[in-house]
Amino acid sequence: MRRRTAPAALAVLLGLTSAAHAAPALDGTQMAWPWALPFAGMLLSIATGPLLFPRVWHHHYGKIAFGWALLTLVPLAIAFSIPAALAAFVHAALAEYLSFIVLLFALYVTAGGILIKGNLGGTPVKNLSVLAFGTVIASFVGTTGAAMILIRPLIRANAGRKANAHVVIFFIFLVANIGGALTPLGDPPLFVGFLHGVDFFWTAQHLWLQTAIVALLVLAIFFAVDAFIYRREKPASLDAAPIRVRGRINLVLIAIIVAAILLSAAWQPGITFNVYGTTLTLPNVLRDVVLILTALVSLWLTPDEHREANGFTFEPIREVAILFAGIFVAIVPVMAMLNAGASGTFAFLLQAVTARDGLPHEAAYFWLTGLLSAFLDNAPTYLVFFELTGGDAKALMGPLAGTLAAISMGAVYMGALTYIGNAPNLMVYAIAGEQGVRMPSFFGYMLWSLAVLVPLFLLLTLLPISPLLRLS
Repeated sequence: MRRRTAPAALAVLLGLTSAAHAAPALDGTQMAWPWALPFAGMLLSIATGPLLFPRVWHHHYGKIAFGWALLTLVPLAIAFSIPAALAAFVHAALAEYLSFIVLLFALYVTAGGILIKGNLGGTPVKNLSVLAFGTVIASFVGTTGAAMILIRPLIRANAGRKANAHVVIFFIFLVANIGGALTPLGDPPLFVGFLHGVDFFWTAQHLWLQTAIVALLVLAIFFAVDAFIYRREKPASLDAAPIRVRGRINLVLIAIIVAAILLSAAWQPGITFNVYGTTLTLPNVLRDVVLILTALVSLWLTPDEHREANGFTFEPIREVAILFAGIFVAIVPVMAMLNAGASGTFAFLLQAVTARDGLPHEAAYFWLTGLLSAFLDNAPTYLVFFELTGGDAKALMGPLAGTLAAISMGAVYMGALTYIGNAPNLMVYAIAGEQGVRMPSFFGYMLWSLAVLVPLFLLLTLLPISPLLRLS
C-alpha cells in the first residue's frame, strides 16, 4: 500500500498541474445579483449570530461558514462546471486566503509572546497614550502586530472600570485600521498595491497629512468620550505599576517577518508554479514558509508563562481563520461580477467612479472603495478598484495619484466601519470578549463607527488638504 501511495499522490499532483492551463475561469458577465446571496448570508450570520443565537453561534460558527461556502461552490459547479468551480476555489485558497491567514497567524503568535507587565491604571490620559502609541507603530509592525501587542495590556488597565468597551472600539478604529495607512507593512490592501508596483514609500509621502488629521481628530474624540465616562463613573483609584517588557525575542521575530515580506516583493527570480490555473511565485511560497517557521520558533522560544499571563489562546485566530475562509469562498462570485467591469452586474460602480469628462471621480473612488471595504474585506476591494483604474502603478503614482490616494485611504480608513472590514477588527473583538469586555454587537459597533468616523470622512471629502487629492 505504501509503495502505491506515493506514485498515486504524484499522479494527482501532476494531473492538477497539467490541467492547470485548461482550468476554466468564471465568467462574471453571466452572473446576476442572486450569486451574491451566499456572501450576504455569510455577512448576516456574522452580524446577527452572536446577538440573536450566541450559544449556537459560538459552538457552530464553523459549520455555518462551511454551509455558506458550500452554497457558493455547489451552484457554481452546476452552472459553470466542476472544473470552473474547482479552479475558483483553488485560486481563492492559494492566491488570496493562504498568504493572508499565514501573515495574520505569524503576527498573532509572535505578538502574543510579548508580555507587557505592569498596569497603566486606565485613566483617560494613559489610555490616550496607548492608543496614540499603537497608531504610530501600526504602520511599522502591521495593524495585526500592533493590535496583538497592545490590546491585552489595554484591557487589563481598564478591567476595573464598569464601562470599558468604548476603549476597545476606539482601539479598533486607530490601531487596527487608521494607523496602518503609511506603509505596505501596515495594512493588507497597501501590501497588495506594493506587490502590483506601488513604491514602498509612496503612501507615507502622500497620505501622511490626511492620516495625521484623521488620527488626531479620532484621538481627540476618544479623550473627550473617555474623560466624560471616567468622571461620571468616579472609579476607585486604579493602581499603576511599572511597565516591563518580557518575551523580547519576539520583537526580533517580528523583524524577521517584516524582512521576509520585503524580500518576497524585492526578489523576483521568475520561478512560478501553476496549480490548477493559479500561479504561485517562488518568493511568495518561501515567504509563507518563513512566516510559519517564525511562528513555530516563537512558540518554542517564548516561555509558556508569558503566554499564560497574556491570556493567550488560539481561539481568536481560529475563529478569524474559519470565518474568513467562509468569506473568501463566498466572495468568489461577487469578485467575478466586479471584475466583469462594464459588462457585469455591478457595471453601475464603474459609472459611479467616472466623471462626465471620462476621468476618475476621486470622491466616488474614496467612498465606494471604503464602503465596500467595510463589508467585503479591504484587501480584495482595493485590488478591484486598483484594476478598475487600469492597474498601471506608474500612471496611478503620476497623473492619477489622487485616485490612488483615494483608493488607499478608502480601503484603510473605512476598514474600521465594521468588525469584518479588516482582519484585526474581528481578532480584537474576539480577544476582548474572551477577556470579559462586553463588546457591542455587529450593528452596535456600526453605530459607534457611523457616529465617530463618517463625519470625519465627510470632512476629508470636502477639505482639499493635498494638491494630489481633490476629493471635493
